[in-house]
Amino acid sequence: MADGLRRLVSAESGRVLQEKLESWYRDYEINSCDQNLNRCCEIIELNSEIQGQLFTILNETSQEGGHYAGVETIKTRLLPWLGTCFSCATSGRLFETSLSLTQDSIGKERQLRELASNQTIQLQELQEELTSTRLQLNHVEQELARSCSPSPRHRESKSPPRRSCSPGQARRTNASRRACLVARFGDIYAQERLDAETLLRTYVSDMEMVQRIIYIAAVESFHAAKMAYRQLKIRVRETLSLGHSAPESLEDSVLDYIVRHEDLYDVQASVNEVIRSMNINPKISFPPEIDFIVISTLIRELCRVAFSMQTLIPPLDIAFGTDRELFSETKYHRSFDSDFTAVLVAYHVWPALMENGEVIVKGEAVTKRGTLWSRRSRTRSRSRSRSTSPLLAHHSRSRSLSPLRRLSPSTHVPFPKTYFF
Repeated sequence: MADGLRRLVSAESGRVLQEKLESWYRDYEINSCDQNLNRCCEIIELNSEIQGQLFTILNETSQEGGHYAGVETIKTRLLPWLGTCFSCATSGRLFETSLSLTQDSIGKERQLRELASNQTIQLQELQEELTSTRLQLNHVEQELARSCSPSPRHRESKSPPRRSCSPGQARRTNASRRACLVARFGDIYAQERLDAETLLRTYVSDMEMVQRIIYIAAVESFHAAKMAYRQLKIRVRETLSLGHSAPESLEDSVLDYIVRHEDLYDVQASVNEVIRSMNINPKISFPPEIDFIVISTLIRELCRVAFSMQTLIPPLDIAFGTDRELFSETKYHRSFDSDFTAVLVAYHVWPALMENGEVIVKGEAVTKRGTLWSRRSRTRSRSRSRSTSPLLAHHSRSRSLSPLRRLSPSTHVPFPKTYFF
């Protein structure tokens, strides 16, 4: 104790504190608000240092007195003062001890969370292994029962017991997954769509054709993802039906399995299918030196979100749109360059998102006057030119057979100002 007290006295912290107080008192009236606040903070810091040293001396002194010495003094003087006047901000060894305890507590909590997370993952893996084993066992039992069962007429006379079905995990998380997917659809419209538009403008000078390409990419992506989902659902149903014994229905089990294993979806195959469909679409065209693979990032993200939307109950889909349809205020926003007095849609920019026939996210469309007459005249003119040009037809077939051509952005071919409908 004597060493700690000697250091405190030799540091002359008390005298320095008194001098700072006197200096602050003299200059208080002429100081600015910030200066007075800084002086006050300096004094508080110095006072906390002195308090920290005094608490260290108090701790050492209480240890020198043994287990019971000084207990009465601490109870009658220190504890009441701590309960009424002691500030929450302390320093010195007491603060360091508190900080160390807090860090240890946080570290232990983090370890417990990590341990719980690892145990949860291991439990899920064990449950999946158990489910797989149960499926195999049920299949074996069915085969054994089929080989040892009596005549079919006798089997048909016995009706199977009814089993109450509980909702699966996919149904319980349907609302949260729906909200995330709707938000993701909006993010694609705001980010990936604009990135693809900027990229296409380096190859295609006509903004209308750029927007048509992106819209058709969205439509084809949803179509390819829905087809892939149906095929995967059939395969999963055939596998799980061999020994289904879960408390939920077979359809719920199939849906749960697909939601848990969405990585089984071959998104690259859907991307390739979308590009093949776009290469033969008569409404859009592209310089032959490049390919629609340049917007594969947009197509891939659309396929992912479209596939996940098929796992919702009810599933989400995009609205069907055609050129020259009547513009619907409930289904689309007008683009900024639209004629707001026109009643027909010239072309679509982004599809609307639907649920059970109701619009939940509006799409975007361009409306212009004179759309019907000008588009029909161009269509008849373009149809005659395509029918009298076998080289063009051959070129269209060759594009459909080679969707992954080498990208050469240095070569720029002027884009024609005619359209296919």
